Amino acid sequence: MKQVFIFFTLLVMASISSNAQSNINPFLTEYNTPYGIPPFGSIQPEHFVPAIKKGMLEHNNEIAEIINNNAIPDFNNTIAKLDYSGSLLRKVTMVFHNLNSSNTNPKIQAIAKEIAPLLSAHYDKINLNEQLFKRVKTVYNNRDIYNLNREQVRLLDETYKGFVRGGANLDQESKKRFSEINSRLSLLTLQFGENVLKETNEYKLFISNKEDLAGLPKNLIDQAAETATKEGKEGQWVFTLHNPSVMPFLQYAENRRLREAIYNAYVSRGNHNNQYDNKKIISEIATLRLEKAKLLGYDSHASFVLSNNMAKNAANVDKLLQQLWTPAVSRAKDEARELQAIIDREGGDFNLQPWDWRFYTEKLRKEKYDLSDEELKPYFSLENVKKGIFTVANNLYGITFKTLSDIPLYHPDATAYEVLDTDGSHLGILLMDFHPRESKKGGAWMSSYRKQFINENGNNIRPIITMVCNFSKPTATEPALLTFDETSTLFHEFGHALHGLLSNSTYYSLTGTSVPRDFVELPSQIMENWAAEPEVLKLYARHYLTGKTIPDELIYKLQNAKVFNQGFETVEYLAAAFLDMGYHDLKEITFTDVLNYETSFLDSIGLIPEITSRYRSTYFNHIFSGGYSSGYYSYIWAAVLDSDAFEAFRENGLFDKATATSFRKNILERGGSEDPMVLYNKFRGKDPDIKPLLKKRGFAAD
Repeated sequence: MKQVFIFFTLLVMASISSNAQSNINPFLTEYNTPYGIPPFGSIQPEHFVPAIKKGMLEHNNEIAEIINNNAIPDFNNTIAKLDYSGSLLRKVTMVFHNLNSSNTNPKIQAIAKEIAPLLSAHYDKINLNEQLFKRVKTVYNNRDIYNLNREQVRLLDETYKGFVRGGANLDQESKKRFSEINSRLSLLTLQFGENVLKETNEYKLFISNKEDLAGLPKNLIDQAAETATKEGKEGQWVFTLHNPSVMPFLQYAENRRLREAIYNAYVSRGNHNNQYDNKKIISEIATLRLEKAKLLGYDSHASFVLSNNMAKNAANVDKLLQQLWTPAVSRAKDEARELQAIIDREGGDFNLQPWDWRFYTEKLRKEKYDLSDEELKPYFSLENVKKGIFTVANNLYGITFKTLSDIPLYHPDATAYEVLDTDGSHLGILLMDFHPRESKKGGAWMSSYRKQFINENGNNIRPIITMVCNFSKPTATEPALLTFDETSTLFHEFGHALHGLLSNSTYYSLTGTSVPRDFVELPSQIMENWAAEPEVLKLYARHYLTGKTIPDELIYKLQNAKVFNQGFETVEYLAAAFLDMGYHDLKEITFTDVLNYETSFLDSIGLIPEITSRYRSTYFNHIFSGGYSSGYYSYIWAAVLDSDAFEAFRENGLFDKATATSFRKNILERGGSEDPMVLYNKFRGKDPDIKPLLKKRGFAAD
């Protein structure tokens, strides 16, 4: 009996110990995990708010220490200390924001709404702290006496500018309003993104008649059947608004009525006058952004944003966009006439519409170049493309990728790699997550769970980088096969990942991708160039069944068709870039109806009716929920940079070590530690030229 009692007591104590262990907030201790990866299996939604509040408290105490330091303000005791501060808060919020994008749920979404105003108020309190700003300003005004290196000068300039842009020079009444605006915007932008995700997830196109599948490739039909089974609709097919479903449907479905239906659902997300409608949110966001800009002395939100970018002002953005818009629209009109000719030849009694473009473009490509995505996809299995990006990185920078197992991951779809430098030393961790799910927002992106920086003890903290995409899933009979556009996207995001992984700067706020918005796309977009080079294709494009390398005939077709449909692709992108500026370069908010404003604005720039802007207002996440307001032009700005920069590799060799080393040392490692144009000139030896981009897109002669 005594033994039974002792055994029972031990069980109770073990249970109490286990419960106590499970209640420990993993954010409040050092991660006991390989490479300091977040212990995802131990992190519960209820851990976030307490950890964030503790992180804010610690951050406030660190700020107080800086302010109460009796020593004369200098770079080390004020600027550097400020950059080191807030480590716990960063640790928690980086995990939270990544999960809210890639593996969210109702609990996380509710927490996001709870913490958004708290975080907004917290950072406003720091930016508007008069005593802190006084110390920063003292250091800034005396910067010539400190003998600072270039990176320290950059940090001092950016810190001072950050305070000014954060409202430090405002009077008390304006500071109060400034904080109110930031708090409201934090919630509005969050709600906008949630609405788009919910609208995307809710739409389902159910097909029960097999004849309505005419023209669709087998793998798409198989995926639709699997989706239907999960929906409890065995024997039917379900298509969704996630890109791997809707885009090939528009490309191949012969049933024009169904193409129109799914297309209209896609372009009307956030525009159904229901609880997920985004029109009023857009109006309020635009109004508040303009008010905030005017408080800071700018005449528009665009002026505020662009003053901190390479472009500097809206006139420079407009000049670039217009240089491409005129030839692109002309080319798009020619393309539309070619597509209409096919419709007429086939006896179609209708004019080309936006939901027809991809379908007839596929026919035209087959007709002109004897090339189709379905012919190419077997050579671009996800695994082979992944090997391809690793091979390119190894050939350029000597780095290698080691598969990791038995480490914490935030979702079963994710995989992990240790990235090793040329000497075998640890560079960082790369997480990859490729397929769509309802808990993941659409699109593709790179982010960090931990950035590279050198801490106060002189240790080089290496990064944990994540790449998230939305590519077609494997089926029961085929692996995940990518279109060439998806292949380019994978190379693109991998370029962002390299920017984070190879970072080798000192100060946290200047490392990795912490660069001006119109410079951040250079490392990603230049990587896309290697994807289509014949020499590189032969390294990774292999048939998933036979293992045979892509034949020269297909490479020739791919190269021959590289400027095909560039009118459409450039126009739909530029229309969205113009629309972004249309909202954010307003000096007064004069519109009362978002849809009418969008229509009249796009008409005014000459968008042809056969093409829809890549993003319509109500689902334009980049500018109303992401960080690209007044910055969607950045992709084309960076396209000028990447096209010019890649010429250096063409001139010296695709894998020329000296050129690659220069790009790594002057661009990838340096982050925002120096002015981006200075960094670019160090690599290229000159300012960028737009001519390579015009030639690349077929808008100028070779």
